Amino acid sequence: MDADAVINQSIMLSGGERFKTSTIAFNFRDKQYRAKHNNGNYVLERYFTTGHDSIVDRLTNDGFERFINRQRVVVPDSIANLYSASVNSVHYFSVLPIGLNAEAVNKHYVSQVSIKGEPYHKIKVTFNEDGGGEDFDDVFLYWVHSKTYKVDYLAYSYHEGNGLGMRFREAYNERYVNGIRFVDYNNYKPISEEATLLNLDVLFAEDELKMLSKIELEGVRVSYE
Repeated sequence: MDADAVINQSIMLSGGERFKTSTIAFNFRDKQYRAKHNNGNYVLERYFTTGHDSIVDRLTNDGFERFINRQRVVVPDSIANLYSASVNSVHYFSVLPIGLNAEAVNKHYVSQVSIKGEPYHKIKVTFNEDGGGEDFDDVFLYWVHSKTYKVDYLAYSYHEGNGLGMRFREAYNERYVNGIRFVDYNNYKPISEEATLLNLDVLFAEDELKMLSKIELEGVRVSYE
């Protein structure tokens, strides 16, 4: 099987073409998020209050900016990189698998597997350092249903202190909002220190993962220019 073909089909069924000119807004935990896309140009925003201050973090093709009470403030590069990664991460996960056809993304077909009696294409995703963002060396796995071509599960590894952290997500509450697919996730981590990213699906089926949290997007709105 061709990994690119599988992911492209999944992106199309998730509203990929519509996404290119969309404005998406939602609430996640105690913050509001808004993303505006215009054929490759983007504005990703996060809004929240702390004390008496209203804060807007904005990430565009040109970089990161922070505004406190509508006034732009200077943020050291090291902190700006952290804020930027945090804003980008929430927006990135909110619309997956949309975004996996970017130039910096490398896709590899692993195998066809079964989870809970359903057939899946198991796809590994890595990123080039050039254009891959701050966490370019993270590794992702996607389980794309062989019949519906929807992503029902995903997993990823990331650097955590001196070691490697891993997460496995199970999609639920699928809904289409104005043509774009959104899901929430049950968020798991492995119990065993012997776990590997590639066998998290097996551990999930054997109930060997611990659920940490739920990833829920609230009040999702989608509009177009």
